[in-house]
This record gives sequence, structure tokens and C-alpha cells, in this order.
Amino acid sequence: MSLSDEELDRYARHIVLRDVGGPGQMKIRAAKMLVIGAGGIGSPAVQYLAAAGVGALTIVDDDVVSLSNLQRQVLFTTEDVGGSKAELAAKRVRAINPNVAVTAVNERISSDNAADLLRNIDVVLDGSDNFKTRLAVADAANAAHVPLVSAAIGQFHGQLGTFRGWEADKPCYRCFVGDAHDTEDCDNCADLGVLGAMVGMMGSMAAMEALRVVTGFGSDQAGKLHVIDGLDLTMRTIRLPKDPACSTCSAKAD
Repeated sequence: MSLSDEELDRYARHIVLRDVGGPGQMKIRAAKMLVIGAGGIGSPAVQYLAAAGVGALTIVDDDVVSLSNLQRQVLFTTEDVGGSKAELAAKRVRAINPNVAVTAVNERISSDNAADLLRNIDVVLDGSDNFKTRLAVADAANAAHVPLVSAAIGQFHGQLGTFRGWEADKPCYRCFVGDAHDTEDCDNCADLGVLGAMVGMMGSMAAMEALRVVTGFGSDQAGKLHVIDGLDLTMRTIRLPKDPACSTCSAKAD
């Protein structure tokens, strides 16, 4: 099935890119993506994925908009305070690009429902703000063989990684963070603060990685952790090892 005249016009700047082109845009249109969290990271990620023409976008968030969110969660306006983040994000997606089939899930993802939410998904983008959610998503993504793009933020710093732990030479998210975290007690931006523009940078980079996963442009980033320092505006890349004793992706886990 080819792109329509409207799509050729809408995505023209993608199509002229040698590493995307028409075939890449068709892959984007066919992609089904799951975004965990419509907050600081999810807000720009959702906007760029919608604008890019992702075929189906599911947004999961059980929170409502508060006034303190507006400094960084650019999907929302003052009039949205008190409204469902997932529903409002879906409304914005429809306004950005009516070609995108968007679904709002107004509930918290957990180990109980993650497998169902990940069914038939091509890539999951996690921008959640606590380890309990991140680990539930990561374990379910690994079990379902769904690539995980994970972005995190704190103050002026960000981290971005892509994980495919079911592959013999690639780590999963738990290889990176381990099992020792207290999942109910995670530092958050309410306690430590966060620069809004830094969150926007990480959400945009996460969207780019999700598009890389489905189109294959550039080099494969799975197994690498990108650490961004907003104070000095520097980035370093760490190659993450696979943990042979990992409780999620090691041979013992099987």
C-alpha cells in the first residue's frame, strides 16, 4: 500500500532523507508504539511521534494535569489542569495528525497489565518516573521481545538507552539497574527539581530512538547508554554489559 498524496506532502522532509525515504516512512506508518507516561518526557515524544506519522500510538498514564506540571509538560495548557493526561495527550495527537490511530489508557501500567498492553506493539517508549513502573515495563518488554527505549531525567541530567535483552549479546534494562532498587522510593523531580528544556531534549531524543528502531536508520544503539549533562552540554556513551546472572534475561531466567 502506497502513501497518499496528502501523506507525501505531510512527510516530504522525511521522504527526501536518504536514510528514511518512502520505505522508511511506510515503516513508520505501519508501526505500533506504546508510550508509558505523558509527562515531561512523554509530552515531546508523543508530539514528535504523532508528527512523524506513527500508525498507531497508545499512551498510558493514570495521572491528571497539575499546575506544577506545566513548566515542562508541553502537551498541556493552564486550562487542562485537573484533566486526564492520557486523554488530553490523545486529543493533542488527533489535532497534530489525524492519520495516527491513538488510544488513551487512563491507568497505571504494572506487572499485572503490562503483557496485555504490549501485545502487538513494535516498540515501547518509557518515560515513567519510578523504578517499579520501569522494571515492570522492562520485564514485560523483554518477555514479549519488544524493543524498549528508556529515557530518564534528573535536574540537569538525562539518560537514554535502547534495550533488547532477549538477544544473546544485548543487555536488558535490569542488566543496567539490577534488582537492588527500592521500587517504592525513587527520587523525583518534585524533590530534586528539573529543568523543563532538559526534559524536552530527552523526550525528543527518545522519539528519535523509537523511530530508529522501526526504520533502522543510522547505527544500532541497543546496549548503549547515552548520558547527557545539561550543565556542561556534553554527552558520553557507555556500552552496557549483559549480566550473566540477570533475573530477567540470563539463561538462568529462562
